[in-house]
Amino acid sequence: MSDIENTPPPSPPPPPATPPPQGDTQDRQWAMFAHLSALVGIIIPFGNIIAPLIIWQVKKDQFPLVDDQGKEALNFNIAVTLAFVVAFILMFVLIGFVLMPLIGIAWLVFVILAAIKANEGVNYRYPVNLRLIK
Repeated sequence: MSDIENTPPPSPPPPPATPPPQGDTQDRQWAMFAHLSALVGIIIPFGNIIAPLIIWQVKKDQFPLVDDQGKEALNFNIAVTLAFVVAFILMFVLIGFVLMPLIGIAWLVFVILAAIKANEGVNYRYPVNLRLIK
């Protein structure tokens, strides 16, 4: 037998990877920006509410995922702001000094998780959220 008879037939080439549609990519990116824009609140007072509100208002009619995730980010940041106000008031009885850093760390972790999930195209829901805007 020759080498030609022992070689298996060539396998067909793999199908080319199709990138997601451009609108889908932009939809996921803007949804991620809606969550990450809350980090502006570290620098600008109430930026954690204003930045997601702006992104949601500008892009909600253009992208359905941004409409959903923008509302979710906005609601979460309103709830976190209220929690910070309560923790600030509780500083007078010293428990606020413990609550304030815990709220801040949880806020940062949840914002990053939400941004990652939104970039994957998942409708992320924060575990603790007041859904004031529907």
